[in-house]
Amino acid sequence: MDLEVKGIAASPTSQAQPFSGRKKLLQQGQTSKSWAIQNPRLPVVPPLDLQSLIDSDEEDDFSHIPLSTAHIHFNPPNSSSAVSCITPCQVSRTQLNENEPEQDITPENLPAPTSKYKLKYQQYETEMKEGYKQYSQRNAEKTKSNIMQQSPKNKIDDKCVQGEEAIIDTLTTLDRKALLQQGYAEIPYNAQRSTRRSDAEIVAAERKKQTVAEQVMTDHLSRIRTHSTLTENMLSHKVQFDGRIISRNGRDACRELIGFFFIHDQSLTIYEYRQFGKNRTNVLPFIQKNIYSHQCGRRKGKQYQLGDFYVGGNLTFLSSDHPRLPESIKENKLLILRITNIDQIALYSLKTDSVEHEDDITSQEANDRLVLEAVQDVLKEQLLKRGVRILTGLGKYLKQLDKEGTGLLDKAAVKRALQEFHLQVSEDALESAWQVLEGDAGGKADYGEFTRAVIGEMNEYRKSFVRKAFMKLDFNKTGCVPLTDIRKCYCAKKHPQVISGHSTEEEIKLSFLETLKGACSKSDEVSYGEFEDYYEGLSIGIVNDEDFVNIVRTPWGI
Repeated sequence: MDLEVKGIAASPTSQAQPFSGRKKLLQQGQTSKSWAIQNPRLPVVPPLDLQSLIDSDEEDDFSHIPLSTAHIHFNPPNSSSAVSCITPCQVSRTQLNENEPEQDITPENLPAPTSKYKLKYQQYETEMKEGYKQYSQRNAEKTKSNIMQQSPKNKIDDKCVQGEEAIIDTLTTLDRKALLQQGYAEIPYNAQRSTRRSDAEIVAAERKKQTVAEQVMTDHLSRIRTHSTLTENMLSHKVQFDGRIISRNGRDACRELIGFFFIHDQSLTIYEYRQFGKNRTNVLPFIQKNIYSHQCGRRKGKQYQLGDFYVGGNLTFLSSDHPRLPESIKENKLLILRITNIDQIALYSLKTDSVEHEDDITSQEANDRLVLEAVQDVLKEQLLKRGVRILTGLGKYLKQLDKEGTGLLDKAAVKRALQEFHLQVSEDALESAWQVLEGDAGGKADYGEFTRAVIGEMNEYRKSFVRKAFMKLDFNKTGCVPLTDIRKCYCAKKHPQVISGHSTEEEIKLSFLETLKGACSKSDEVSYGEFEDYYEGLSIGIVNDEDFVNIVRTPWGI
């Protein structure tokens, strides 16, 4: 069958032609055969050279275009313009000949692909399969996460979980509402805004530390009654650190403490930084400068050394030794202070100059940590996605068991509490953890410390944002916040489900208040300890620190 391409007759041997050898285009209005005879000087369309289609190991370009993708396009006859440029895929085969049905033209004598291209195809096939597998896994996880975090409008039908209430891993409605807070982690990270806030906070913190440092030098030099260079140099060899009181009392837990450890006599002192309004500040001694020792744990009775100062380390003091402490702190036998930040440059410099010998206590403490971490690993799996409900309920339950209000409970009471919340710990593991934490309390242990030790706690970076949020709510510094104030301050406008229209601001706000109320011993207010328990439980399921910070920062505007 003869094939005409816009007025050009094509023989079977000239169905396609290479583009590279043609420098002049054909004149229009004549057929190929007669026109070639009448104009012998112009080149005739050469026959197809199948050898030019052989794969080349030295070029990966498109100099050889397969027949199935190369289409020739000429302007219609009798046109005054020259022949237009030829581009692949510009005209379909049906446009070349509308009467001929579309079909793939594949020569039978094409050579087989080389081993190089076989290898490339195998690699491509493997990558495609692996990519599809990863995409399927991500899609399945995202679907599962959306089910867990669905809004009150789209609750899972209760019939789906009917008959499974006794199963420990079953999520309750309260769990699902608590998990809605994790949606804030999906908000894009605003680096510019975060940097501005961070810079402002750093400047304020440095100004605060400088104020306290100047006050410390003034106080100690006035006591020594000399301003000799030797004395000033001795006081300058110190490491400065920030601290917080481990307490469920919000007023005490949010106190801003700044301490100093002096190398020349191994003494330490702690000051409280207080701010009144925007411009007025006050720096007051909290722990007088003296030489102190550990009051509990493996190091009980041993004097504080440079190695005891690191982020996360605890300093313990007897409340009776410090009569000027607030009454709320003196109610407890021990004052436990947690180091939240430290001058790393000064610490490194001082450690380089000093020599401290490790003792057997270091290895014992390492073994204690392994015991507690083993229990934490067991409980972490049981707390995943249920941490808010269990931790808030557990704290409330232990407080009810403490009839005397001492903060101490015996092992039987703590064991009963763990069973009540379906937290399965082996008898041997519980006994080992109890031996680490019991101390000399006559068979009892601080249940707050026990809970932190066996369940674990979020790091100081996360806790700092929880305290900022509570301090913003507790502007009167009473240690408790009315639920009405929390309702007013909580903002759900930026929650992803509100933005997408799946939920309203009121629905997200109510889900938060409902889960928070589960931690409250009073129906109309939230204490700092209860507020912290809520975010402690939420923190268990959040791996990335910045994701958790987004969850706290966004609704409270901090």
